[in-house]
Amino acid sequence: MALNSLAGLALIENWPVPTAAAGVVRADGTVLGTHGPAGRRFPLASVTKPLAAYAVLVAYEEGAIELDEPAGPPGSTVRHLLAHTSGLAFDEHRVTAAAGERRLYSNAGFEQLGDHVAKATDIPFAEYLRQAVLEPLGMTSTSLEGARSPAKDGVSTVDDLLRFAAEVQAPRLLDPRTVAEAMTVQYPGTKGVLPGYGHQNPNDWGLGFEIRDGKSPHWTGASSSARTFGHFGQSGTFLWIDPAAGAAAVALTDRAFGSWAVEVWPVFTDAVLAELRG
Repeated sequence: MALNSLAGLALIENWPVPTAAAGVVRADGTVLGTHGPAGRRFPLASVTKPLAAYAVLVAYEEGAIELDEPAGPPGSTVRHLLAHTSGLAFDEHRVTAAAGERRLYSNAGFEQLGDHVAKATDIPFAEYLRQAVLEPLGMTSTSLEGARSPAKDGVSTVDDLLRFAAEVQAPRLLDPRTVAEAMTVQYPGTKGVLPGYGHQNPNDWGLGFEIRDGKSPHWTGASSSARTFGHFGQSGTFLWIDPAAGAAAVALTDRAFGSWAVEVWPVFTDAVLAELRG
């Protein structure tokens, strides 16, 4: 069912997926439109990471942890783990580079982040995420499932993620300065591979959020501002926030990321941005 739908949202009907849902929200929380089953729960894959990162930042503001305290492999800190520069491998808890040397996108790093916060707070990370982020934002359909990896085991809805995207644009749970830091490039000039899109130099990242800057190719649109930040997931999901447009978009599907997404996601984003600017 559509809600005050921007015409661009209807493009998801042409995506080669069994089911898709999408929505757009302003910084003030105004939902400009949704299309598809916005209340259906989808596996998020790596779109779980921004939610997990937000919980880590709550733990930081509560004084349970510090961003520059040791965490993960030797020489690494909480900041390194959030920015994918800890040196940990993609999906294995082994070190492949020195901390800060390369942008090595790492699920293992986020799992170690979850363990670090759980130890510091004496609360299992899935429960900490619920108490710190999901419950205050009314994200009642969102949770960590299965193995409960903070890197990839989130399940959520478009409706819930629009609540989160509104929060990130106009923070209530965190000091706006902390969120500004999260959308600021950490360890500038670091090279690395953006999964699905190849080597990027630089491969810019904030604290749990990927930053578009001048990356090409990219999963956002040709008209997306360089300040755009967010995340996509291998389950065919994405969330982007474009401060220049003053809005955020979420799309969830039940088809794994692949060439189809590389083709249709930028077209969708450019259509939505054109309407917002028009």
